[in-house]
Amino acid sequence: MQRILSRTRLRAGNESVYDSVHAAIPPALASRLRDAGVHDWTVWRDGVDLLHLIEVEDYRAMRRALADDPVNAEWQETINPLLEADDDYSGNDDGVPRVWSLAEQVDP
Repeated sequence: MQRILSRTRLRAGNESVYDSVHAAIPPALASRLRDAGVHDWTVWRDGVDLLHLIEVEDYRAMRRALADDPVNAEWQETINPLLEADDDYSGNDDGVPRVWSLAEQVDP
């Protein structure tokens, strides 16, 4: 299992719309995320900055599985206009690089 931190940024003025849209994602999308190996996906918002903690079997495989998924494409059509940069799921990123972990230092 991987724990991936990712970040995105809203276009200014879209904070309340984003919160409203994310109050509950469509059930079909939740199902696709589970099918793609996502155990949990938590989003925090600090002003226009969004932090995503994704607990997933294989982050890159999940992104590849969702890249051409019509349910995810429909969700991205809703979300991307709110963001500074679109996410088309084409990258091979690994999220924000982790620097340190207390658990790994203390309990190797």
